[in-house]
Amino acid sequence: MAPFPMRIAILSRNPKIHSTSRLVQAAQDRGHHTEVIDPFKCVVLTEADKPNLLYRGSLISGFDAVIPRIGTSATIYGSTIVRQFEMMGVFSTANSQAIVRSRDKLRSIQILSKAGIGMPKTAFSRESMEVKGLIDFVGGPPVVIKLLEGTQGLGVVLAETRPAAQSVIEAFHAINTNILIQEFIREADGRDLRVLVVNGEVVASMERKGAEGDFRSNLHRGGTARKIYLSPREKETAIRAAKALGLSVAGVDMLPSE
Repeated sequence: MAPFPMRIAILSRNPKIHSTSRLVQAAQDRGHHTEVIDPFKCVVLTEADKPNLLYRGSLISGFDAVIPRIGTSATIYGSTIVRQFEMMGVFSTANSQAIVRSRDKLRSIQILSKAGIGMPKTAFSRESMEVKGLIDFVGGPPVVIKLLEGTQGLGVVLAETRPAAQSVIEAFHAINTNILIQEFIREADGRDLRVLVVNGEVVASMERKGAEGDFRSNLHRGGTARKIYLSPREKETAIRAAKALGLSVAGVDMLPSE
């Protein structure tokens, strides 16, 4: 039982999904009151020195904290609702600006690069005619090509040869799509590390392994996972990455490399 029971809003479009229902159960087990709120059904009300939110016809009030569980497709509107909660003086487990930064692949790469976090060589392109130069910059084929808006392993292509890479890049350019071209980390062998960081401390970690023949490790794509212990350097990297993006609660993905 918590010494000070709180009233917690959980922003989620579906109260029945596992992650949301587990948060509700964990909070209730500790004596907190929870309410699942669909961010798309919230209305932002603004006037001088009086930010408010309307939900299902009533003003939102009395919450001590908000936990955002906002899907990728709801990032813009969802982060606006989180920002409004913040303006109302409600604590959020994920800062609205940090949500926007972390959901923007290019912006997050720029921030992590500036912070000196190790990462694959990356080129960002939309209409560049220097396709050969882009491929050469990231180390030549094979190269990984990603849609900027992709998620859960969708919109990610491994181009094994230079002609294949050129064809994929030119095809994406033809439909005016933003893409990232990245160095392929062969020694990762379809594996990555998922590290959970809370308030600057690693609290859990696992290794994900892609399905047979798939270089993507996403569990949504048929991958598997097992718990692991991290090296001091891996822990430090995950903590620095979360800090650079301003995330107090973060899942940090890392590729094991040479």
